[in-house]
Amino acid sequence: MLSIKGLLVSFGNRQILRGVDLSLERGECLAIVGESGAGKTTLGLSIMGLARGSAAGEISFQGKNLLTLSQEELRRLRGKEMAMVFQNVEDALDPVQRVEDQIAEAIAVHRSISAKSARDMALQHLLFVGLDSKKARMYPHQLSGGERQRVLIAMALVNDPDLLILDEPTASLDALTKADMIRLFRSAILGRICIVITHDISLASDLADKMAVLYAGRIVEMGSAQDLIRAPRHPYTRGLIRSYPSMTATKDLQGIPGRMDHGLSGCPFHERCTQSIEICSRQVPPPQERDGRIIACHRGGIVPLLEVEGISLSFDSYPALSDVSFSLYEGETLALVGESGSGKTTLSKVIMGIYRADKGAVVLEGSRLAKWDGAFYSRVQMIFQNPKESVSHRMSVLEAVLEPLQVQKSGSPEWMLKRAKEVIELVELPIDDDFLRRYPHELSGGEVQRVAIARAIALRPKLLIADEPTSALDPSVQAKILKLLLNLQERMGLAIIFITHDIALARKVSDQMAVMRKGRIVEMGATNEILLEPKHRYTRQLVNCASGRYERDDGDIHPEESLAIRRFC
Repeated sequence: MLSIKGLLVSFGNRQILRGVDLSLERGECLAIVGESGAGKTTLGLSIMGLARGSAAGEISFQGKNLLTLSQEELRRLRGKEMAMVFQNVEDALDPVQRVEDQIAEAIAVHRSISAKSARDMALQHLLFVGLDSKKARMYPHQLSGGERQRVLIAMALVNDPDLLILDEPTASLDALTKADMIRLFRSAILGRICIVITHDISLASDLADKMAVLYAGRIVEMGSAQDLIRAPRHPYTRGLIRSYPSMTATKDLQGIPGRMDHGLSGCPFHERCTQSIEICSRQVPPPQERDGRIIACHRGGIVPLLEVEGISLSFDSYPALSDVSFSLYEGETLALVGESGSGKTTLSKVIMGIYRADKGAVVLEGSRLAKWDGAFYSRVQMIFQNPKESVSHRMSVLEAVLEPLQVQKSGSPEWMLKRAKEVIELVELPIDDDFLRRYPHELSGGEVQRVAIARAIALRPKLLIADEPTSALDPSVQAKILKLLLNLQERMGLAIIFITHDIALARKVSDQMAVMRKGRIVEMGATNEILLEPKHRYTRQLVNCASGRYERDDGDIHPEESLAIRRFC
């Protein structure tokens, strides 16, 4: 019933919407999400015929192209066949009219009924949204923000429109009022076409069947709302979800580096994207359907960086690793957890090429590794558990950070010196000559660990393996190091394998978790899901111990429990 094809909207020389395509049937609810300035409200206003810019393309509603209708024809549709609840409630209501009279007026514009009948209908709809007759006689300034929002909803619903657009309908509301409004919206949108414009991911999840992610005037991802929230495939969608505070998410509030720029050529997100390639700056990626989802990305969405396929390794007759497999995506953190001796560090050394597996393969960026050479170590680096052993005591701070650049012959001596100082500063260490000449024994544990991190990121790797990187640090320094790693991930798009036996730490830093026991992964999936509802008996023991419930079962895992439990998100 609502179809939008190739919608272009410009304000002067500035193009706000750049070829939006979507369609909705009666009973469907679409959430449109994105940062401020993405074009969400402009899209809603364009459908209503209220956008002040110039528009091209097609907005088909009830068989009519709204862009070709006259203002008089649009006025007959607005408020009757289609309605919008505006974001700014203060501007949307007349301050000198009682709310009951304002709703009655909206009825009288479209229906030939008496003034009394119009007021009766107005009161019925105000009662429906939870306002009594006393509130109906008040002026807008006498009502709270949530009550004014209810008035706008009553006004939008009073003529029973087929299309309802809600623009940031819960912005600035407290949690209890927001919950009441969501219950109201669920009733209000039944049987209609509904578009919810919001930056509130939880609201999109609660109300919408479908979700479209808008960036710089283009839809970059669209599909089932639950699927997009649980498993975003576009880098921008993932960034939005990571930025949003959630009661159930374990790792959030990361943010997206940079800012939106409507004037870029090529993919509008490429300057902020950590996996962009050369074509991204030249060509706009066409939307493509993949497994029921629309994605506009030259790389098909977030790409797998590392794939471990069936790794097994024995020392003499002792099986250290048995059929270990997982995938790690660009910009993602995988926590490897388990007690000492479970195989976590052994697995990391196989990935690094220190040990050679008896069976299985390591695949980096789509290429199956046959040798671990300089090209590999420019892409993958490791932060070892004991920083004072991993940084040579014979090297000064500057020499330690310069060494990987010199081994790889990364550039001129001047460039390498500049790069070394950049990364030392990036890990929040001083770059004065006195500090750069110091040796590891002259530094604190936290400072040596920062030098190890600077050394590891000097070559701009795409994958960091961090093996118990904070185990020897006090809680304050540990928190700073972890925050530093997450900030580097945000800025550089690092994928991180975080090895730890500390479930609480894993919870704070990881997107995915793999639980290891006796050389096997016994459970793997989204960190928040594993910690909220562990499926495997051993995982439950770990979570209980981390929560202070010390229950231990040293018995062997039963054969039926030995297969890994995997949660695909």
